[in-house]
Amino acid sequence: MAATQAEVRAILTRTSGFLRTVTSHSLQPYRGCTYGNALCGVGCYVQHNRWLTRGERWGTFLEARVNAAQRYREQAAAERAWARRARGAFSIFMSSSTDPFVPQEERLGVTRSVLAAMLEDPPDELVVQTHSHRVAGAAALLRELSAHCALRVHLSIESDRDRLPGLPPPASSVADRLAAAAALRATGLKTVITVSPLLPIERPRAFFEAIAAAADAVVIDHFIEGDGSSDGGRTLATPLPAAMAAVDPHSVELGYRERMVAAARQVMPGRVGVSIDGFAGRYA
Repeated sequence: MAATQAEVRAILTRTSGFLRTVTSHSLQPYRGCTYGNALCGVGCYVQHNRWLTRGERWGTFLEARVNAAQRYREQAAAERAWARRARGAFSIFMSSSTDPFVPQEERLGVTRSVLAAMLEDPPDELVVQTHSHRVAGAAALLRELSAHCALRVHLSIESDRDRLPGLPPPASSVADRLAAAAALRATGLKTVITVSPLLPIERPRAFFEAIAAAADAVVIDHFIEGDGSSDGGRTLATPLPAAMAAVDPHSVELGYRERMVAAARQVMPGRVGVSIDGFAGRYA
């Protein structure tokens, strides 16, 4: 993993496409992702973004945007004014193309510096999206910030299985991520498990019961409709669908999502979001 540091001219990006109805902005403390070689990296749609990869193989590089907090301070006022006028609220998704809690965050602290800057000048809403149990280490800072804005922590757990045959392990074990979600929720933070992308689940009822005990809500999102292409084409070009089909042939079909949504709603009525609605905080 090649880790570098860089300064950026701007850190707040106005959302488009999938995220446009979720938040007004996205914010990436890092470019690249340490977890690109983990399970979540296999089907990660960001690997197809040439502007972000810049010719480098996904999972081989990480760029720390060391002036991210300063750029947030400089941009926040103008972007808040635009967002409230154009989108109704100044809301931020952190992060959509890299994980804000990569292992290097412990040493570099870029994400934490941005959260500290938000304490000084908070957005209206913040969604923190991660695949890692390491987010629990920032619980105190997140809890403090949640007193100043609507804040949700989204923690991805794609399945009740830690491994699919032929694919790498996850960034964090299922058990560690469930424990992190429960710890965050116990502090009063709104915590959401994102089953995204949905992988084959061995024991659906037990899985959703574990989620119900650890989180406020669950979001279920299949790679079809969820990877930014109309038919899941980005993911179909990766090894992920074949590995899913080897475990459960039906898991590569959109109907599998609907069956898992039905199972989740039996356990968590009123607490289940589907695809973009779920990421936007709309549950049924």
